[in-house]
Amino acid sequence: MGDYLEYARIFKALGNPKRAMIVDMLSCGELCACMILEKFEMSQSTLSHHMKLLCECGLVKGRERGKWTYYSLNTDTISKTKQFFCDITSAKENCICKEGADCCKGCDEND
Repeated sequence: MGDYLEYARIFKALGNPKRAMIVDMLSCGELCACMILEKFEMSQSTLSHHMKLLCECGLVKGRERGKWTYYSLNTDTISKTKQFFCDITSAKENCICKEGADCCKGCDEND
């Protein structure tokens, strides 16, 4: 269940259109918070909230330089999330649906 919880946090963070757009912006490379803020009609505190959630789930890394924070994608988390999504959307031998699969043995399929 641990992996599911971890990745659910990531997908939940991406469930907000502005956060998804921020991730899209960061796909081009590191950006200063001020550059991200220029693209949105939001306050500095609202941007900080969005960035906090993206950093907490591991999608984004932030680094301080003077009074500014620069953000970039965490490529390790991105790769693991891609693999997780691929894993949960592909048939596999050890799928959770196969646990207890004997429950319907003997059921009449026509009922």
